Formats: sequence, C-alpha cells, structure tokens
Amino acid sequence: MKKSLLLLGVTLNCLAAEPTSVRQAELRHLLKNDCGACHGLTLHGGMGPALLPETLKGKPDEFLVSTILNGRKGTPMPPWKPFMNADDAHWLVNILRQGPQ
Repeated sequence: MKKSLLLLGVTLNCLAAEPTSVRQAELRHLLKNDCGACHGLTLHGGMGPALLPETLKGKPDEFLVSTILNGRKGTPMPPWKPFMNADDAHWLVNILRQGPQ
C-alpha cells in the first residue's frame, strides 16, 4: 500500500500543470515580497528559516507543498491556500530548489 501511495504521489507531482507565464510572474512577486517579508528578501532567512536549496535538501516536495498551502501551526507561517492551488505551490517548490535567480 505504501509503495502505491508513493508512486501515486510521484505521478501526481509529475503531472502538475505548470502555471501560465502571467501566473509565474505573480508567484515570483509573491515569493519575493510576501514570502520574503518573513524569510528575508533574499530568502536567506529572517523571522522564518532560509528557503535555499541547501536548507530544503532532504525535505520531500509534498511536505513543502503542504507547508505552503496549509501553513505551520504554532509558527507564524500562514496558509497560502486561499491565494494559490497545489500546482502553484509545486511550481514554487521547484523554483526554491533551483536557488536565487
């Protein structure tokens, strides 16, 4: 059962729709300004932890997507689900894994 769920998760991640170029620009703006307000404008950390490839290494994509969409209870991390869907969050995780651009 666990292998089936893992395979399903990997398959769904691969099938995630890439946001349009307009939405990508909106998400980059959100990342710099909204995420950057807590994680630092260069994402090297601030009130929130750094969001750099080396700090995200070893954290599964689904964990990061869930954190973005649902926030983290007991921390200042808010849920962003009202402002984006899972495809947007997956795209942001991929951008974060590539590092500053």
